Amino acid sequence: MLAAARQAVLVATVPLPYQPLRQALDERTNVEARMCFYLSGLFTAAEEIQHHLDAGVPVVVESYFARCLTTHRALGARLGITLPSWLPTPATYHLVCDDDERQRRLAGRNKPVSRWDSLVETATDRVTDAYASFPMHRVDTTGLSPDEVLRVIMDTDTQGAHPHADSEPVGAHPHVLPAVSRHAAGTCRL
Repeated sequence: MLAAARQAVLVATVPLPYQPLRQALDERTNVEARMCFYLSGLFTAAEEIQHHLDAGVPVVVESYFARCLTTHRALGARLGITLPSWLPTPATYHLVCDDDERQRRLAGRNKPVSRWDSLVETATDRVTDAYASFPMHRVDTTGLSPDEVLRVIMDTDTQGAHPHADSEPVGAHPHVLPAVSRHAAGTCRL
């Protein structure tokens, strides 16, 4: 919905060639291996994202680096990751709702619950706390329909810094990456 509303392309952050390995890896228990796999998918997707942005095409993704880092760290990963400065910088929307509604939505999903899904449910407070360190627009979706959530996102001013965001060029889920070339004439790269 958001991609259509933004006239953007939707990019999968677990690229299609990764899907068979994703299923096999999700059956394993090594959180660092899983984190590295998802980071690999994100870096692969980032190349595609940058290609679209360089062509002036806006991009929407359902997940980005902050989700990978916060989720895996909450599950015990201790890898030190420094993200490169060349990554596309998204406007990030962190969709939240009250716990009763969240549980209802999770129960209504047409998706089998994986071991990792269950583990994340035991670490929701740690995930939420970790998200606080990433720049994002928090959107409370409690009681809102998907169309209403879309309207809130579309009405959110994404110009300038979010008042509670840090300056790291990463985001969370879902993201909108504006169509701004990182090689714009007349700008300097730091």
